[in-house]
Amino acid sequence: MSGYRSRDADSPAPRRTQSRPGLWIGPFELTPVRAVVLLAFVGSTAFILWAILKVRDATQIPMLSSGFLVLGIACAAVAVGALIELWRAAARVRMARALGMALGGGAFALAAIGCFTATVIFALLWKSTP
Repeated sequence: MSGYRSRDADSPAPRRTQSRPGLWIGPFELTPVRAVVLLAFVGSTAFILWAILKVRDATQIPMLSSGFLVLGIACAAVAVGALIELWRAAARVRMARALGMALGGGAFALAAIGCFTATVIFALLWKSTP
């Protein structure tokens, strides 16, 4: 190489003048899958809190069981999404992002396991009561 550098190498990258397609909330694109997972996460959390705070009869246990099931599915979906993003970040040699995805995805996977465990315990408790 002759050591020649063009003037284009020193200039900043051109800004994207056209808007991004889809709905964006800050740096995050709101896709239909993300919207459904977010709705399931928020809705099941609100349902569980309502079942704990307001319901005081025999239907409380199956309500908690179904709420924890939906919350576990939402947490598992977030964990799978974090695994996919971890793979992409590692392929692009973005190790800090990959580490964050590994820790966050692992936390959501543990939360999903806890929710599924609570679902089974509440279901067994509901079936054992006369």
